[in-house]
Amino acid sequence: MKLFSSNHLSDPNGTLKRVTTRPAAILRYVAELAGSRPFPSIRFAQTFSAFRHRNYRLWFVGQLISLVGTWTQTTAQGYLVFELTHSPVYLGYVGFAAGVPSWLFMLYGGVIADRIPRRRLLVFTQTAMMILALGLAALTFLRLVQPWHIMVLALGLGIANAFDAPARQSFVLEMVDRDDLPNAIALNSSMFNLATVVGPAIGGVVYALVGPAWCFTFNGLTFLGVIAALLLMRIKPLAARANNNAALADLREGLRYVAANPAIRTLIAVVAMISLFGMAYMTLIPAWAVTVLGGNETTNGWLQSARGLGALGGAMMIAMLGRINFKGKLLTTGLFVFPGMLLVFATMRWLPFSLLALVGVGWGFMILFNMANTLIQTLVSDELRGRVVSVYTLSFFGLAPLGALLAGWAAETIGEPLTIILSALISLAFAAFLWVRVPHLRRLN
Repeated sequence: MKLFSSNHLSDPNGTLKRVTTRPAAILRYVAELAGSRPFPSIRFAQTFSAFRHRNYRLWFVGQLISLVGTWTQTTAQGYLVFELTHSPVYLGYVGFAAGVPSWLFMLYGGVIADRIPRRRLLVFTQTAMMILALGLAALTFLRLVQPWHIMVLALGLGIANAFDAPARQSFVLEMVDRDDLPNAIALNSSMFNLATVVGPAIGGVVYALVGPAWCFTFNGLTFLGVIAALLLMRIKPLAARANNNAALADLREGLRYVAANPAIRTLIAVVAMISLFGMAYMTLIPAWAVTVLGGNETTNGWLQSARGLGALGGAMMIAMLGRINFKGKLLTTGLFVFPGMLLVFATMRWLPFSLLALVGVGWGFMILFNMANTLIQTLVSDELRGRVVSVYTLSFFGLAPLGALLAGWAAETIGEPLTIILSALISLAFAAFLWVRVPHLRRLN
């Protein structure tokens, strides 16, 4: 007995449509009648809609190569610092040194990003970062590297990043149409977190096999990927903005814009608070791998990769959802999942469970920060984009290192587990406060 004995089916209006009796076609027809979501091929196209743009494809490949190198170095550098000093607090010092330039230059970097071609600025900053990475590699190869060398080079990297981050974040709209902006931001996050999966694993293995110098060399060479991608792009010039203002006047204009916009103000406060109190665990992962889990440099790499895997999953989920209209609700979900899973991680003492918990931490982190970034970029006007994005990036890059310093001091005094527990509880309390006192956050679209 056949499921369908006729090759005709009636639609809701009573008309007849000729269909094949093949199951796939029947399922397609039923889904169309039900008004279901697009089929996988359409969903796939929506997930990667930003790839329609040649410039963005170049950016994605070049930046992915560079970020794999960055995370390879980050993993190796953190473990090298701990190996040289055996001190969690020194991990905080290095993170703090990388963040100080954000306070001094990040807002001015946003002004520069609104004044000169962003591609030119990015080529300059990426070249500077490449030189710093190769300098650290040379010191390590020559067996001259000392903890203070790493701090000084971290300071230099922070200066370059203070000008790079606002330009990089606001450059997205020069590569894609406005309709594809949310997708491009989600794919940027996917790219970043794919690198956090691959890079730390490479860093841990290479460190164990041939030492940290090769990790730093690899990172330096990968900057050639993003520099080449930038030079190959065909960028349509943005309309020139008449500007006779002093840089300080432009900076004040951007700050007034943020202060006058309640939604942007709230989003930046969310990023600032989580960066200050929620990111402590990242600083302490090298120490956690050794003192809590009894592992080594490879354990450190696996922990970093697990967090990146969860964040990659969150970013890909956002990309697949397409042009969602419940961004505020998704952001609020991340606000609770991130510290909740961090609290679970703080209680784990077995590596497999620790890795699973960090996958959840990474997922919540990505949902939270990706939605904040997308909402800010959607709400801001184009002529102020660089300056507003610089405030956003300052709230992350400026306060995260301060949180790293506080975490290092706390871990030295009360231990790594209690430090992360306190970090998670403070973040959860903040999420509860926003739920009660700022309900409009959940209504942002």
